[in-house]
Amino acid sequence: MLSPWLELDGAHERVEAWSKRTGLDLVRLGTEAEAEEIQDTAIAQPLIVALSLIAYEQVAPQVAPDAPVAGHSVGELAAAAIAGVLSAEDAVALAAVRGAEMAKACALEPTSMAAVMLGDPERIVAWLGEYGLAAANRNGAGQIVASGAADAIAKIVAEPLEGTKVRALKVAGAFHTAYMAPAQDALRSYAADISPRDPRRPLLSNADGGLVTSGAEYLERLISQVTSPVRWDLTMDGLVSLGVTSTWELPPAGTLTGLVKRQLKGTVTTTIALKTPADLAKLQEQEDAS
Repeated sequence: MLSPWLELDGAHERVEAWSKRTGLDLVRLGTEAEAEEIQDTAIAQPLIVALSLIAYEQVAPQVAPDAPVAGHSVGELAAAAIAGVLSAEDAVALAAVRGAEMAKACALEPTSMAAVMLGDPERIVAWLGEYGLAAANRNGAGQIVASGAADAIAKIVAEPLEGTKVRALKVAGAFHTAYMAPAQDALRSYAADISPRDPRRPLLSNADGGLVTSGAEYLERLISQVTSPVRWDLTMDGLVSLGVTSTWELPPAGTLTGLVKRQLKGTVTTTIALKTPADLAKLQEQEDAS
């Protein structure tokens, strides 16, 4: 996932520095590791944030100073760095702690997640509650991710709510639920030594889709988010309220662009998913066209 980006000026050195900060060889992990190794949430989370920030350095000159920024789940750490709340180094380091501690929490009890597609969102949330499950990700565009005990997830996969489709997800455990409380405590302890700054551009929160103007508040939301639902549906509504008509998704890209296309069809008219450096040309084409 990192290989093509590391060929860009300064990228290799930046990732090496983040490797020293996290104690992980992010260069090797992002270029040579097998899929099974990087699917470990302890590895995947810092890699995702590092990749997003390396890509952002390339597009930063083309981003308007008042352009809003938002992230999904661990992507909020990258968003925080882009908005100036955290340094890039702190964002990657927090991602490493978050991933490692969530992996430990996942090992305490058998838990899992499943995607529930189609159906009425409020009806789905109530149905999940009957099984003791949480709507951990309310992603909009007809998608809710259920999270909780593994046996309960198996039940809803076997017997979906009428009018829905349910697919089990390959994840380590029940993210964004009370099962992650030990990880939240560890993250709060680590973050106590970080001094956040107030955002220098509009920054939206997954908690409610609203703007956050205090760096201290945003850092607290990043910590609380470990056990709280991701409201990407509300985050997309927040983008619309700010007049957003085009979106750029940083790598690893594609999923959020798909949600925006389905949920905000007719409102957001241009979406670009930056998957490799070759996609940077699309940004220039869009700028030239405008």
